[in-house]
Amino acid sequence: MIETSPLTVHAVWMPSGSFFVWGTRENGGIWDAHDLKGLLFAWHAPSFYGTFIESIDWGHREGLAIPALTALDFFGKPQTVQHLAIRWDAETSALRRLAPSIREALSEGRFVPDYEQWKAGNLSWKLQLEGEAAASVTSQSELWLDQLIPAWVEADGSRKAALRRLEEAHPLLRLGSRPADTWLDEEDWLVAIGWKHDPTPFRCSLQLLEPEGDSSWSLQVLLQDRADDTVLRAVTPAGGLQSGEQPLPESWTPDLGRVQRDIGRWLRLLPWLNAADGGGPARLRTQLSEEEAWRFLTEGSVRLVEAGYAVMLPAWWERARKLRPKLQAKLKSSLGGGGESMFGLGQLMQFDWRVAIDDLELSEEEFLQLLEEKRKLIRIRGRWVQLDPQFLRQAEELLARSNRQQGLTLREVLELQLLSGTADEGVAEAADGDADPDESRPPSVEIELTGQLRRLFQQLTRTAELPRIEPPASFKGTLRPYQLEGSTWLLFLRQFGLGACLADDMGLGKTIQYITYLLQVKASENPGQPSLLICPTSVIGNWQMELRRFAPNLRVHVHYGPQRAKGSFFEESLQKADLVITSYTLSHLDEEEIREITWSSICLDEAQNVKNPYTKQAAAIRSFQAQHRIALTGTPMENRLTELWSIFDFLNPGYLGTLAQFTRRFVTPIEKTRDSGLISGVQRLVRPFLMRRIKKDPAIQLDLPEKNESKTFVTLTAEQGTLYEHYIQELFQKVDAMSPMERRGHILAALTKLKQICNHPALILREGSRANWQNRSGKVERLLDMIQELRQQGDKCLIFTQFVETGHLLQEILQNELGEPVSFLHGGTPRQTRDAMIARFQNADGEIAPEEQFSVFILSLKAGGTGLNLTAANHVFHFDRWWNPAVENQATDRAFRIGQTRDVQVHKFVSLGTLEERIDEMIERKLGLSEQIVGSGENWITELSTDELKDMLSLRMEWMNG
Repeated sequence: MIETSPLTVHAVWMPSGSFFVWGTRENGGIWDAHDLKGLLFAWHAPSFYGTFIESIDWGHREGLAIPALTALDFFGKPQTVQHLAIRWDAETSALRRLAPSIREALSEGRFVPDYEQWKAGNLSWKLQLEGEAAASVTSQSELWLDQLIPAWVEADGSRKAALRRLEEAHPLLRLGSRPADTWLDEEDWLVAIGWKHDPTPFRCSLQLLEPEGDSSWSLQVLLQDRADDTVLRAVTPAGGLQSGEQPLPESWTPDLGRVQRDIGRWLRLLPWLNAADGGGPARLRTQLSEEEAWRFLTEGSVRLVEAGYAVMLPAWWERARKLRPKLQAKLKSSLGGGGESMFGLGQLMQFDWRVAIDDLELSEEEFLQLLEEKRKLIRIRGRWVQLDPQFLRQAEELLARSNRQQGLTLREVLELQLLSGTADEGVAEAADGDADPDESRPPSVEIELTGQLRRLFQQLTRTAELPRIEPPASFKGTLRPYQLEGSTWLLFLRQFGLGACLADDMGLGKTIQYITYLLQVKASENPGQPSLLICPTSVIGNWQMELRRFAPNLRVHVHYGPQRAKGSFFEESLQKADLVITSYTLSHLDEEEIREITWSSICLDEAQNVKNPYTKQAAAIRSFQAQHRIALTGTPMENRLTELWSIFDFLNPGYLGTLAQFTRRFVTPIEKTRDSGLISGVQRLVRPFLMRRIKKDPAIQLDLPEKNESKTFVTLTAEQGTLYEHYIQELFQKVDAMSPMERRGHILAALTKLKQICNHPALILREGSRANWQNRSGKVERLLDMIQELRQQGDKCLIFTQFVETGHLLQEILQNELGEPVSFLHGGTPRQTRDAMIARFQNADGEIAPEEQFSVFILSLKAGGTGLNLTAANHVFHFDRWWNPAVENQATDRAFRIGQTRDVQVHKFVSLGTLEERIDEMIERKLGLSEQIVGSGENWITELSTDELKDMLSLRMEWMNG
């Protein structure tokens, strides 16, 4: 039955920052909030026709909470139903009359900075309305405008950019936390920020004069002609002429009271310049001590300039300000003696120290004298120089540490050398300014190295110049030049006990580079203990086959399975082994046995498995002893810089400091500011121990075929769209009332449901094997069409999905439709079965019978995304999208790697109008620094506001497939 009772609309502004809107009937009854949404927002697309309007109870009534920006549409252009009489009470009628004028003023950018809000610490704006509109603004509409203008600016990208430019042009706009009313009234403030013109013919400025002879520093007030800034007059703080000055222009005389007013404002900005002690009228201090002069140069002058005043400093200050003192150290000796093989990160070295400022040099004794005197400004050999307190503090700490431990360790020298020159780039302190001075990076140091230590540093930074080893005769294969370079580099770092991360692209042959390393170590050292290789369970078989192929003489023992040696039998089982292979899981379970051995080397394959330093597995692996440590990974940093730290703390323990130090020094400021200097600092630190080559580098000369990536956009069926919308509404009906922990869990569960709906409705409805799959999923229909086409051409393909349920459903559908076997590899697949699947798919030796071969291989993203060689496939399907492109790329590289002879076609499925489209947009928009901003997995999504969640997850109806 169609509702015919007239609706009267009422609205009142709530302290929470929204309008509360409710409806009444002729008999005084209150309209149901759900019905009210449909009536008032029947044609309002931005709110998804009222779906995203929140229903609330307020003032003992039920109604709707309408945000400030949505209210501009609601009052200015109501999009209500047409079949019902809708009336507006007096207040809402007034708001409707005012709304068009507000929209016009907003569109034309008629904003004025709000001085009162600025004093309170906020950057806010007042709207300039004209005529009747200005007169009709009520206290309620003023509260609305306070919220509306910032919301409009935030939503309007061009307006936001314009206001940002205005803030940059007038720095004072950003300094609202200062108690401005103590030195500026509103008119002065508008002049200071450049909003209004100052009619005074001169401006007051302050000049700092350096001492002559034994005199002190001094301050002088200058008047500068606004029309000709070369016309200057020195005046006393009272406004009178200084002796010897030319008369003031007559036009200046009426405004000389400005001098006292400006001096009063300077002293309120910089109260320590007030010479009046213990009361009395404020007086400008004209004579300054060295400490006060330093403070004025580095702090006070900056504050005055920010407030819009001119300050004149000595001509030499600009140059002196940019000069950074440097510690210079000449290597005196290396304690402990021995040859190169004795080097390690803990090796101590002694130095002779001196300080250089441009071309001036101070001996260690002279510098220590300055430290004792606490000097910041000093005249040396006729030149003024500044000694930055932070440099003094850090240099003093470094010299003290060197004396305390009788030298610096190789780790400390490495850091000083690699970060030399980055002090100006902000590496020393965290962006939030809370870095512990004792943990800040030491000052810029130039270290003069000699002999073998100089050669070591040159070779660490110029790995391409290392003398190449000859491949050992026991290696059965051919190494490409870059692979030989990698093996040489691993062996070079082994000489010094320095860990190495070989981070070549997937498919460039990290496996055979490590095999060559093992063979060379065996041939040249004949170590008494075996090496240990820790890898994912899924690639143990792959390692066995590669070792059998390239190093048949290497004795390999696999520590795996229920029959593996334990306790006292463990060491006995290794007696004849050159290499022991085990899994990450067993590295923790068998930690006690493994820790008892000092291994020749420990190598982590797919080293990103230890990216979380807090896991018991990572802690166990870090405790193992070895002469040399190696990490193999194509993605040393998938999401966050802390993952890189975790790998490096395994390779070279302590090199990057503790996790807390590294986070404070690099991770937090980089995540906040993306500071290029900080990023460069991390790169310099890790580069000597990280070798990274990519497939498309011309120097690699792989001659790989092309990898062509494309996106396959599909639409939802009506069934999928209905289910999707149902779960969206269910999510937002509950999410705001939940605790933070419940909210996170609920959102993550909803994401899984929405992704499964995009894959196929049968997954969310749990229909199992009885599911009728046809014509219910745009993805499945498109996948089947594409696979049937490529199978006609004799091609093979890989299909990656993050859901085991999806894999089983696709396996059943494809086997039925194609009439051929389809395999599915997932986390529950036993190792022997995995190895057999891979052999049957690859059929590298042509020994697999035709009836045992298969051409369509489904893999779960986690179980099959790394460590496998599946070059028989030349098509890769990503059936559902993962948030991290690095994970997808690893999966693609199962087919796009050495041994691939055909172009690889990569197909990424995206359901239009859904969160999958948002995922795709986000990946494209936020690439960089290994997708650090995207964060780890999906957890970052749970921190979004409700409005941001709605924007990400809402269904775009234009892509619905009816």
